[in-house]
Amino acid sequence: MPPPLKILLVDDELVRAAMVEEALAQEGHEVACRLQGPASLNEMVARHQPDVVIIDMESPDRDTLDSMALLNRENPRPVVFFADQHDPDTMQAALKSGVSAYVVDGLVPSRVKAIIEVAIARFDAFQSMRQELDKVRNQLTDRKRIERAKGLLMKHQDCDEEQAYRMLRKIAMDRGQRIAKVAESVIDILEHLDKGSLP
Repeated sequence: MPPPLKILLVDDELVRAAMVEEALAQEGHEVACRLQGPASLNEMVARHQPDVVIIDMESPDRDTLDSMALLNRENPRPVVFFADQHDPDTMQAALKSGVSAYVVDGLVPSRVKAIIEVAIARFDAFQSMRQELDKVRNQLTDRKRIERAKGLLMKHQDCDEEQAYRMLRKIAMDRGQRIAKVAESVIDILEHLDKGSLP
């Protein structure tokens, strides 16, 4: 039995929102906050820390897309969007803004559970890919930094590449720092030397 979820619901129709809340409660979930529009979405997610955001409206307008993009940058969460109308361009824009599941034909209470599960799985997979990509980017940045520092050391210390790397590694060990952090300091000092001014 999956644990109950804390949900933030955005729905501008009170009757429909009450039906959705009831359907979620029957599945054991709790609606922590209900908004009538997306204006304060990011702020409310930061405050209530829901597991999932459900947005139910006719179609996402520009303000809604902007709110979802801000949320995706600052407080990423699985977002399920239930739309009444099908429009491929709008759907693409919503998915680019961070929506995990975009469902046309509105919200049918009996389908909520399965759709939430899919949205969470997609969100988790995307976050995992994003973290992996960030890790690879950081490794590449570190590698470039180390290569730059080695080049500067070779020039200033009149040594070969291996000696330059050994110097970086020794400073890193002595200081208890990552070699990329040491490389950053070395670049800063030696580039200022090249320009004839120390920081």
